[in-house]
Amino acid sequence: MKRRIVILSTGGTIEKTYDELQGVLHNRLSVLDIMLATLQLEGVEIVRVPLMNKDSLEMTASDHTLIAETAQSMTKEHDGVVIVHGTDRLAQTGERCVAVMSVPRVPVVLTGAMKPYIMRTSDAAQNLTEALLAVQIVAPGVYVAMHNKVLAFPGVTKDRAHGTFVKADPQP
Repeated sequence: MKRRIVILSTGGTIEKTYDELQGVLHNRLSVLDIMLATLQLEGVEIVRVPLMNKDSLEMTASDHTLIAETAQSMTKEHDGVVIVHGTDRLAQTGERCVAVMSVPRVPVVLTGAMKPYIMRTSDAAQNLTEALLAVQIVAPGVYVAMHNKVLAFPGVTKDRAHGTFVKADPQP
């Protein structure tokens, strides 16, 4: 029996493509299908839900809520939810997911990349692969999976100095 995993795509650096005419990276076309085609996903059925295609710096509070509520609805009929998200506001969406779902019925795993998939030294494929594995093995909850780590929300923050995510120090 295959596990049904839904991937909610919201944009972010992981999905940026290069616009040769303007010389900039944009969120215009999703590269997730290309990334997924390179992976061996035996025993997994992927359901893709393109929710939005935004740089997370452009996301509003209502975008974070929409992502969290959509993820919550997807937990009803799937074995796990992966949210592909921009790293700048990923923590806000993770915290919003916890607020909306508390403890979801199945794992919800956010991931993204510090460099776009199209760049030679991108972390995108590794992070997507880690998220797809994590969503199958962790307990129900909300997590981020990136850079060989799986961290549970709440209390996850982006460490901008090191370009990764960490657990925030608990308040004394």
